[in-house]
Amino acid sequence: MKIGISTSVIQRGHSGVGQYVLALVRALLPATREHRITLFVLEEDLPLFAFAAAVMRIVPVSERHRPPVRNILWHQTALPRLARRAGLDVLHIPSYRRMVWSRPCALVATIHDLAPFHLAGKYNWPRMFYGRVVARRLAHRQDEIIAVSQLTARDIGTFFKVPAARITAVANGLDHTRFQPGPQSAARALVCKRPGLDAPFFLYVARLEHPGKNHSRLIAAFNAFKHATGSPWQLVLAGSDWHGAAAIHALCLASPFSHDIHRLGFVPASHLPDWYRAADAFIFPSLFEGFGLPPIEAMACGCPVLSSTRGALAETIGDAAGHLEPHDPAQIQAQLTRIAADPAWREELRRLGLLRAQQFNWQKTAAATLAIYARAAEQFHASAVHRAPTLTNRHGRSPS
Repeated sequence: MKIGISTSVIQRGHSGVGQYVLALVRALLPATREHRITLFVLEEDLPLFAFAAAVMRIVPVSERHRPPVRNILWHQTALPRLARRAGLDVLHIPSYRRMVWSRPCALVATIHDLAPFHLAGKYNWPRMFYGRVVARRLAHRQDEIIAVSQLTARDIGTFFKVPAARITAVANGLDHTRFQPGPQSAARALVCKRPGLDAPFFLYVARLEHPGKNHSRLIAAFNAFKHATGSPWQLVLAGSDWHGAAAIHALCLASPFSHDIHRLGFVPASHLPDWYRAADAFIFPSLFEGFGLPPIEAMACGCPVLSSTRGALAETIGDAAGHLEPHDPAQIQAQLTRIAADPAWREELRRLGLLRAQQFNWQKTAAATLAIYARAAEQFHASAVHRAPTLTNRHGRSPS
């Protein structure tokens, strides 16, 4: 097959979708022995895909197409022409925000979540309109849709009314060569170099997005935890600024324990496993996730996890994490208190997490994705043959 993948939604690798695309491309490297894969990559993102340059064709895309509106227009106009010119059998758009209308070949899209239908304040009104109305129409133009969880698959059927036969749930994977247990002391020596970060700590890895990632209630719970216990435990927030980040920064600065709250900004992928190994507990109080990869990454590194079960998180974490009620700061406080004071519980969560993480790997995800590409391409070519006009002679009969 000739496969094309649009990568311009990766936000310089600073988002969950970005990590999905990079990991999937890496897991597809062995498939280049049988298939020709073309990546469409924004110019400043080219270094992120250097690992694939030797075996995949990379088509640079001008940076003028990076802004969201221009990027949408590029997907609807230029990308179909490029796909047709390259003779692609299938084109994969790994985000519902960039699904294309024109069908130069079989179309496959990955939908990570339908958060606009669950969180009213997640985006501004144009993005909410696009997610609720425009994306629904575009979804019906796709030959196959990949959902990263069973919940997202059900949401696509419920909110977009896409037939179930065209939706396949394929869970995200894990790179177990990167995310694996290791000595906490060695990890702390590598990453905990900030002044004052010298005590046990809770780690939260998520972009600073308010209110969706629920930093505000976590900070309130942490303040209450510190007041009630006098514990030396600290809170580390890892993630780049996103919508509403100013509100999160203000809450951190206003905290009476601001000196115990560390904001790291974006953490490069190469450093992330050591942060998981260095942390004493991982906290994930998100209000909604279509999958929720960070808790599984933390589990794979041997870090005990406390997590919300909202959205698809319940199916992602299973019974391997302590549960958080994300709208209840008092319950979050109680769980922070328990995990900080109970090393036996931390060890049990660590054990359960390591077992849970083994269920996810990118090789399985890539194999399932390739099967979807093949099915989409076969169906598209079959329908193209069916749609082709029958040649007739001047007497109205088909030639022999």
